[in-house]
Amino acid sequence: MDTLAAMRARRTAHRWQPTPVDDAVVERCLEAAHQAPCHKHTWPWRFTLVGPRARARVTALAIELKTGGRPVHDKQRAFLVSQFGNPGALVVVSQVVAEDAERAREDYAACACAIENMMLAATAQGLHAKWSTGGLTRHPEVRTLLALPDGEEVVGFVWLGEALELPSVSRPPVAEVTRSVP
Repeated sequence: MDTLAAMRARRTAHRWQPTPVDDAVVERCLEAAHQAPCHKHTWPWRFTLVGPRARARVTALAIELKTGGRPVHDKQRAFLVSQFGNPGALVVVSQVVAEDAERAREDYAACACAIENMMLAATAQGLHAKWSTGGLTRHPEVRTLLALPDGEEVVGFVWLGEALELPSVSRPPVAEVTRSVP
């Protein structure tokens, strides 16, 4: 698949087949991510491949956060497990945070580019992806589960796998989001 076709085809999946993703496919996605532009060549991204035991704990924590600790009905648990536990692979992207605020901002942008490269590589290989942020990424227990060193922050969880369904997206025409200045 060429790059423009991958960009047009890429969609964020929310529901997944419980099908594993081949390690070679994940490796190609990581290689693509590592090709992202990076001002000052700081290479601030770190990739954590989350195995089954850690993934089960992350899924349990996600369910706890989503439900506020309230009892979970079987149907709700199954839905949340399908969101967090079913995607074939989970890569957590973290950033080595620079002390200089401007550099940290540029490094965050580089990490975002790395994530987009990873998602495009997944699309080009016939898979789908989701970049997930929010409370789970900032939860202190996630740092422990992932053995993140001090000075690193989670930028997002990237789920890779076969989607059960894909949303359709209506974008405004590019002319509506473009301006020219003389």
